[in-house]
Amino acid sequence: MNEDQRCDAPQASSASATSLTALNGLRAVRRRANRRRAAVLAALGVLAIALCYVDLSYGRTFYEPSAVFDVLAGRDVPGVGFIIGELRLPRVIVGALAGIAFGMAGASFQLMLRNTMASPDIIGITSGANLTAVVGIIVLHWSGTRLSLLAMAGGLATAAAVSWLSWKGTLAPTRLLLMGIGLAAALNAATSWVLIRGDQWDMQAASRWLTGSLASSDWTDVPQLAVIVVLTGAPLMLLVRQIDVLRLGDAAARELGVRVDLVQATVIVLAVILLSSATAASGPIAFVSFLSGPIAAWLSGPSRPALATAGLVGASIVLLSDIVAQHVPPVQLPVGVITGIIGGPALIALMVRMSRKQVFA
Repeated sequence: MNEDQRCDAPQASSASATSLTALNGLRAVRRRANRRRAAVLAALGVLAIALCYVDLSYGRTFYEPSAVFDVLAGRDVPGVGFIIGELRLPRVIVGALAGIAFGMAGASFQLMLRNTMASPDIIGITSGANLTAVVGIIVLHWSGTRLSLLAMAGGLATAAAVSWLSWKGTLAPTRLLLMGIGLAAALNAATSWVLIRGDQWDMQAASRWLTGSLASSDWTDVPQLAVIVVLTGAPLMLLVRQIDVLRLGDAAARELGVRVDLVQATVIVLAVILLSSATAASGPIAFVSFLSGPIAAWLSGPSRPALATAGLVGASIVLLSDIVAQHVPPVQLPVGVITGIIGGPALIALMVRMSRKQVFA
C-alpha cells in the first residue's frame, strides 16, 4: 500500500461511519413517526367508539351500558331494543360512516392538490352533488339508492367540469380552486331556484337535508354506504405513497415514476364517489371534509399522508356534533348546524394563518 492509499483509508472509513450514523438517525425518525401515527390512530379509534356509545345511550331516556351491549349482541331487551336497535343505532352508524367518507375525501383532495383550501365543499363538488340530490328530492321524488346514484353523478360531473376548466396541460391547483369557487356559486344559485319551485313539503324535506341531518337515517342507508366506504376507501389507502409523492409537484413526481394524470384522475373519482354517497345519506354536513385533513396532519405530524386518520377525525367530528346537536341546545338541531358553527371560525383562522405566512415568509 502506497502513501496515498494509506491517507485515503481513514477518510473513507470516516465517511462510511458518517453515512451509517445518518442512516440510523433516519431510521429512528421513521420509527418515531410510525409510533406516533399508530398511537394517534388508536386514540381516535377509542374516541370514536366512546362517542358511538354516548350517542346510543343518551337521549330522552338514558340506558345503562348492559342494556346497550345486550341490544348490540342481538338479545331481545323489552322496551330498549326498538329505540336503540331501530332508531339510534342506524343514526350512529350512518354518522360514523359519513364522517369517515367526508374526512377521507377532503384529505385526498387537499393532499393531491397541495392546498388546504382545496376541500370538496370549497371547490364546488359538494354543490354539484347537492343540486342533483335536491332535483331528485323535489322533482323526481327519489330516495335511497337512486338518490345516491344521482348525487354521485352530480359530484362526478362537477369534478369533471372543474378539472376541464382548470386544465393547463396539467391539473393547476390554484386555477382549480378559483374555478371551483365560481362554479360552486352558480350551482348554489341553481339549488336555491329548484328549492323555491317545489311545494311546501318537498321544500322542507330538501332544506332539512341540505343542512346536513342524521334524523331520518335508517337501516336502508347503512349497507350501500358501508360498501362504498370500503370499496373506495381501500384503493385510496393503497394510493397513499403515490399521493405523498404528488406533494413534491407534478414534474418531480413524474421523474420518480408516478403516472401523475392517472393517479390524479383515480383519486378524484374515488374521492367524489365517497363524498357523494355520504352526501346522499346524510346531506352535506358542513366543513367536515375541510377540517378533517388539517387536524389529522397536525395530530400525525409531517409524515406520510394521514388518510385513515382523517377518516377517524371526520367520524369523531360528526358523532360529537350529533351529540351536541341533540342535547345541548333547547331544541334538537341538525348536525350540520353544529359543524357549521365550528367550521366557520376555523376557516377564518386558517385563512388568516395562511395570509400571515405569505406576508412574513
